[in-house]
Amino acid sequence: MSDNNNEISFVDTNIFLYAYDSSLPTKQSIASKLIKELWINRSGCLSVQVLQELYVNLTRKIRTPLSIAEARQIVSDLNQWQCFVPDGLSIIGATEIQECYNISFWDAMIVYSAKCLYCKILWSEDLNHNQFYSGVKAINPYKQK
Repeated sequence: MSDNNNEISFVDTNIFLYAYDSSLPTKQSIASKLIKELWINRSGCLSVQVLQELYVNLTRKIRTPLSIAEARQIVSDLNQWQCFVPDGLSIIGATEIQECYNISFWDAMIVYSAKCLYCKILWSEDLNHNQFYSGVKAINPYKQK
């Protein structure tokens, strides 16, 4: 995993979520290590979409939901990362990626955000491992050797 962590990398919501979900200790360990390395290297990126999804899922969808205050602090901390803020044209760009790769609109929006931030790597388990999407390589950290 660490070979790719010096490159500018976009992190999808699920990876952040696993870092805070103690009900899946193996995934939590891998996600926490990845996020820590990206934080130290200052090479992690995300988007407003990721922050929104993370907040909702931390407070509602994990086995032991966090308090609003805890989730708000995590979002506040992650807001220090480089963050893509979409606009109306971003939706058009995402629909083009959606059509090209036959992926969901929400996944296409993640790819579009990573592309706009010039990320080489997109850490996600929602996309095909090692596939390039618009020049961004999707890597599933749970499939790394």
